Parts: sequence; C-alpha cells; structure tokens
Amino acid sequence: MPIQTRYAALLVTLPLFLASCSTPGGTTNPAGGAGPAGRGGRGAGGPVPVVTARVVQKPMPVTLPAVGTVEAISSVQIRAQVTGQLSAIHFAEGQEVRQGQPLFSLDSRSFQAAVQQAEAVLARDTATLQNAQAQQARLESLFQRGLIAREPYESQRAGAAALAATVEADKAALETARVNLQYTDIRAPIAGRTGALGAHAGDLVRSSDQAPLIVINQLSPVYVAFSVPGRYLSDIRRYQALKPLSLTAFVPSGNPSRARTAAVPGSSSRGVAGAPAPPGSAATAASSRGVVTFIDNAVDPTTGTIRLRGTFPNGDHQLWPGAFVQVALDLTTTNAAIVVPATAVQASQDGQYIYVVKPDRSVEMRPVRVDRQQGAETVVAEGVTAGEEVVTDGQLRLTPGARVATRGARGGRE
Repeated sequence: MPIQTRYAALLVTLPLFLASCSTPGGTTNPAGGAGPAGRGGRGAGGPVPVVTARVVQKPMPVTLPAVGTVEAISSVQIRAQVTGQLSAIHFAEGQEVRQGQPLFSLDSRSFQAAVQQAEAVLARDTATLQNAQAQQARLESLFQRGLIAREPYESQRAGAAALAATVEADKAALETARVNLQYTDIRAPIAGRTGALGAHAGDLVRSSDQAPLIVINQLSPVYVAFSVPGRYLSDIRRYQALKPLSLTAFVPSGNPSRARTAAVPGSSSRGVAGAPAPPGSAATAASSRGVVTFIDNAVDPTTGTIRLRGTFPNGDHQLWPGAFVQVALDLTTTNAAIVVPATAVQASQDGQYIYVVKPDRSVEMRPVRVDRQQGAETVVAEGVTAGEEVVTDGQLRLTPGARVATRGARGGRE
C-alpha cells in the first residue's frame, strides 16, 4: 500500500479511537455524582458519631478494695449449767433479746429442796458450835485458875474449832445450792439476736450436753474482717499513723442477675488499687461506714496477705454475721486529681491512650499514664488536662485526625 494511503487511513481512525476512549469517563454516575466526586460522603470523609465527656479535676479518694466477712463481736452459746427438765421458754426463735432477759426456766423444785436442806444443816451445826464455844469459855476460866488439867481444856478447844470449820463448810454448801437454784433461771448474758432452738419445753437438759440450747449473736456493733496484699502494709501503717482509717462495706444486691463482684484493677504507681462499685449501683444495695480497729501482727506466708478488721456500729443491722461484703479501705484523698470516665482509656501495644477531641472536631490519639481506677472513673497522672473533651464510646471507628460528631447524653456539642 502506498505511504499516502496509510497516512490517510490513520488520520481517519485516530479520531474514532479517541472518541471511543473518552466516552466512559464522561458517563454520568447514576448513583449521584460523576467520577471521583461521586465517591464522597459519610463513608469516606463524614464525621464519626461518638460519645464524649469532659476531663474534670476534683478530690478523689485513694482506696483499697477487698472482700470481707461480717463477724459478731460477741457470739454466746447458751448451755444449761445444771441437769433438769426444761419447763418454759420465754422467747421466740430469731427474736432480739436484751441483756438479762429471761430465756429458759428449768424445774427448780429439787434445787429449792437442796437449798432448804443446806439451810437446816447450817442451822444445826451453828447451834452445836455455839454450845461448844460456851463450854470452851467455861473451861478456859477454870484452866486459868488452875482448877482443871490442860488436857480437857485443849480437847474442848479443838472440838470447838472443828465445829467452826464445819459451819463454814455448811455455808459453802448452802451457797452452792443457792447458785444451782439460780441456774434454773437462764437469762441472756448479752443483747443480740437469737438463733434456732436446740431444745424444747419438757426436754431433759444436762450440763454435759454438747449442743447449745440457743446461740445469741451481737449485731450492733459488728466486725468486718478482710485481707489485703501484704505489699500495701507500709501504706496502711503510714496513713493510719496520721488518722484512723475509715472503711465502707457495700452490701451486695439481693438480685442474683445483678449481683457482681467489683473488678480489682492492677496496682498503680502509688501502690494502691481500685475500689468496689459505689453504693447505689447495680452491684450494691446499701453501705455502712466503719473504722479499722485491728491489723494482724504477721503477713500470711501462704497467701501473702495481711488480715485487718474494722468495727461498724451497724445500728440498722444491714451487716449480718457470716455474710460476705465488698470493702473499700480509705487511705487518703487526692485533692486535685485529673479524672476521666474509665471507658475513655484504651490500650494498645504502645501503652494506654485517649482520643482527645480538638476544637475543630478532629481527634488526637494521645498517650496517657494512668494513676489508678476508682470504680467507673480513672485518675490520669499525665496526658490530659481538666476541661478537655475526650471520647468515651466509639473509639473503634476512629483514627488520628478523624472528624467526629458527638451524640448521647454525655456529648459536648453536635
């Protein structure tokens, strides 16, 4: 083919080829937008909805959490001290009794007869002693004047002394009989709450019985015993030297579906850990305040813990002997702590961080150093300042520099 013919064919084909290549780029996107502009919107550049909260500065207690056991200060097992038939019971099971209140009565007729017999023996021996003492006085007068020998005088004096000892023994026997008679009337030695009855009217009770008739537990005040890791002992002793350490005992809720044990975070730079859930939360129903009154003199080598005990007034009887409670031991208070919600703190391979919302509504991933966690709040030592806005929910969808739109009750702005 001649060269001129080839150039003419190329000039005709090239415009058609260019036209066919430019046709797809100029086609309008039915989804709404042409070319790259049609791929914009919320999925690529729109703000991410998050929940935020403000960083606050406020006093925060430094506490140690633990699980404690309520113990009665006094727990008395009532047993019969004499053998006899139980004739009457003067209280009901589970009743509150006061000190000195009658509880049981035993058949006292035989003990009353023993008292009367001891009184009669004492009266007889007392009369015999008085006669012997009168004879001794007469013989002593005759002996002093030399009218009788020494032997009858000394014999009479020894007999009078023996009768005097017999009278003293009779007095002791009478006192024993009277005490046994008093034992037939069993009264409450302390004020408290009674348990289940171990005997009933008509039963024969003995002083050697192993099972008690009743157990009385003192409910006000009570002890709460608990253990904390031994590494905190120096902190506890240091703060206790400044003032008495206070305790808060949280009584678990009675709803099994809501009851839960508060998490114990790891130790912080101050050597203390987090606290149980505060009163009024789903995990607790009520709380009581007390004071630490006992620190054990040794750390348990098997568990590495130190045992403590607090005394609680328990006037409302919220604490029940034998029950498990959550305990918060208050060591001190940080007056100007930087506090954020615990959900704001996230963890990564490089450490803990918080997403901070800047004024232009973009987020900054800022590393932080956590001091400790107190329930639903976290005390931050470094990384954020009071007044800043931090993300508390929705962090999984964020990257540094992403724009956010706050939502929810804790949001700052829309």
